[in-house]
Amino acid sequence: MDAAQISRVRFLRLAGAVAVGTALPAGHAAAAGRHPAPQGRARDAGPGGVRYRGVVYEVGEGETPATAWNPERTRADLRAIRHQLHADTVKITGDGVERLTRTAAEAAERGLHVWLEPTLGDVPARDILDHLAETGRFAERLRRQGVRVHLNVGCEFLLFVPGIVPGATAAERIDNLLKGNYDPVTTARRLRRFTARAAAVGRSVFHGPLSYGAAQDEDVDWGLFDLVCVDYYGWFPHRCGHVRALSAYQRHGKPLAVTEFGSCTFEGAPRLGGMAWDVVDYTTTPPRVRKGLVRSERTQAAYLTGVLDVFESMNLYAAMAYTFVTPDAPHRRERRLDLDMASYSLVKVVRDRPADPDSPWHWEPKESFTALAGAYARRRPIP
Repeated sequence: MDAAQISRVRFLRLAGAVAVGTALPAGHAAAAGRHPAPQGRARDAGPGGVRYRGVVYEVGEGETPATAWNPERTRADLRAIRHQLHADTVKITGDGVERLTRTAAEAAERGLHVWLEPTLGDVPARDILDHLAETGRFAERLRRQGVRVHLNVGCEFLLFVPGIVPGATAAERIDNLLKGNYDPVTTARRLRRFTARAAAVGRSVFHGPLSYGAAQDEDVDWGLFDLVCVDYYGWFPHRCGHVRALSAYQRHGKPLAVTEFGSCTFEGAPRLGGMAWDVVDYTTTPPRVRKGLVRSERTQAAYLTGVLDVFESMNLYAAMAYTFVTPDAPHRRERRLDLDMASYSLVKVVRDRPADPDSPWHWEPKESFTALAGAYARRRPIP
């Protein structure tokens, strides 16, 4: 699997498989340069459920011109998010300041709460921080115009940022993590140091609620931020397992936002959590999904609504389903060629010419879209 393919299927989930932060001795946090989080910028929902309910919208380059970011398609998608999915929030994530800011402006125009999360990677740290600063300045302009906006300074730096884990590319860093070719204490120290730098940059340009999108096992100094944000892909046979896992993040005494939750679209996918995408053989042409997988939109829908019910019962600050659409994972009737099975998206991509990657395409809602829309519609947004 090359770096582009890893990026497409959100290789970031691998961060959850390596709890490097747990090796950091107590009291060894990167206190140098720490900026205390201002108080009162974010608060729990209180009785009544989740405060912000939404979906993740990715703005990457795409693998082909046909799947590249498109402003007209984005406008249509945001209308669907607002009026068909009944979401009040959209987390806009990816790289490219223009894509991020134009999408954020469109979302704000449609009355959506904007949650910006720049994720530039595989470039020098200074470039990543400059990209964050430019995105953050735009978020601050939106905030001053009265838009409800949050800023995440990044997502799972362990894999995105060179110099934390050995490796010049994301693919090399993943390989080193899986093989154990890294020093846990040094890696944890580097991760905290860069997170502190990113928090300082975020504070310097943005004066609204600030956080960071962490993998479930990343060790983060949450004192730097206004709320705790976690990408949650847990699976338990009973809801009490989810409650127990999520309660661990509440010990920091700050509002808890689940900035990603989701499942792929086949039987048994929820048990695989954030690694469920890893069922495609990209060494074949065309790529093929693993033998024996059974497509199941019902499985995906049941997981999403089940964990959302847990979030509601815990009155979490925010919950954002991952993800709205994955253009480079199209649905096909041939089971072995149905890449949508390995997708977390709420809609399935259908090409006009199924075998042609440059073909025009449209999306159709899955059962998860319909189920989540019903759940969101039943809950009136909390002002």
